[in-house]
Amino acid sequence: MMEELSLFPDIVADAPDTEGIKYAGSKLKLLPHILHLAKKVPACSVFDGFSGTTRVSQAFAKRGYRVIANDCAVWSQVFGTCYLLNHKSPSEYRDLIKHLNAVTPADGWFTQHYGGLPNGGLAAQVDGLKRPWQVKNTRKLDAIRDEIERLSLPPVDKAVALTSLILALDQVDSTMGHFVSYLHDWSPRSYNDLILNVPAVFTTTEDHQVLRGDIFNILPSVQTDISYFDPPYGSSNEKMPPSRVRYASYYHPWTTICLHDKPQLFGKANRRVDTSDTVAGSVFEEFRRNSSGRFIAVESIEQLLRSANSRWLILSYSSGGRATAEELNDAIAASGRVLVVEEIDYKKNVMAGMKWTNDWIRDAEEPHREFLFLIEKK
Repeated sequence: MMEELSLFPDIVADAPDTEGIKYAGSKLKLLPHILHLAKKVPACSVFDGFSGTTRVSQAFAKRGYRVIANDCAVWSQVFGTCYLLNHKSPSEYRDLIKHLNAVTPADGWFTQHYGGLPNGGLAAQVDGLKRPWQVKNTRKLDAIRDEIERLSLPPVDKAVALTSLILALDQVDSTMGHFVSYLHDWSPRSYNDLILNVPAVFTTTEDHQVLRGDIFNILPSVQTDISYFDPPYGSSNEKMPPSRVRYASYYHPWTTICLHDKPQLFGKANRRVDTSDTVAGSVFEEFRRNSSGRFIAVESIEQLLRSANSRWLILSYSSGGRATAEELNDAIAASGRVLVVEEIDYKKNVMAGMKWTNDWIRDAEEPHREFLFLIEKK
């Protein structure tokens, strides 16, 4: 029988410190609730199928679980390598980060495409396009990124260096938290100097893994006690045009920094051409229906739950997602039974009453809700 929860007297009051960038899908505020659900079952290992900034993976690792993290984004793989595969103390990276901070700034590819002059406070440049960073910081970015490549670092050390660079850039950007468009006026933080710091690395005794690939290609080879799924949220807006920006393109500079491939760009935000598809980058964002009239995104959730090789699943899903509560309930029922469901008022970060309605479409005047399901597989 499904357990309906309000505020729990035994709920985890906090979560381990984690580190990450500004991210539209961040689960930072939900970490206590996710960890609380995991504690309800005798699990030792967790598969984080859509790891993003890896905050959830970091938290599980710090709580003593063996973690397998996966995401299709290369920058997520870099973050996972930095935090989950590290076996050194932070002090052992100080000389590397000090060296990178000391490199001489230089004009390069990133400055050409993403650097802007102060221009009296206006981010738009002579070409009419706005930029996400000021030139003084992209010149450091160009020099530091080239130096990281020149050093030929071991994989984990390189991941630590790249993570440090991305975290530093995230502190001096002029964006709303993504790179689909940029602010009209330079943000106050964009005037600060780019300074790298050693990431908050940690060590554990568990043998963690970091993977990168399509979730349905990865699932057959992964077996853990718990699988945590936080798929990209497809919009519930039926009028959403096919030309909408793909979720994957929100963080295209991080991809380019990791790959260092200097790709062809397009559009006002200088996005990578491989983010220009008009069809959703993920089936979970898919706006179309199949031949029977069912949303492809809903079918994908059902397939995801069915394919997981775990006894227990924790599913995170937003009230602004494509699936209605009824559709999601049917998808869950096809693979298992709900043990616990939590509804969180995302703006207030508190538990809210559970509501099973015919639709989860978010009303503009209602608080954003996040649903967490603890499911036992059949």
